[in-house]
Amino acid sequence: MSEPISDNRIKSRFELAVEGQTVFADYRRNGGTLLISYVEAPPSLRGTGAAGRLMEGVMTRARSEGLKVVPVCSYAALWIQRHKQHADLLA
Repeated sequence: MSEPISDNRIKSRFELAVEGQTVFADYRRNGGTLLISYVEAPPSLRGTGAAGRLMEGVMTRARSEGLKVVPVCSYAALWIQRHKQHADLLA
């Protein structure tokens, strides 16, 4: 089960609150496609798995909304490559 992420539509990004900080994934919606342009974790959260937990939540959200994903960000692309259970969501 993934942690709850929020969809900050004003900033066009998914967010995950961790220890009072925000891990986020910038996105752009294009019809039934979700383009993930950038994933960022604060320096103190890097290496903790926070960005991976965010990505798990993003993919869960994409699946529930029937969206296909285009990982423009190299981190997002590598994460999806390593988590093949989400390969069917690639556009």
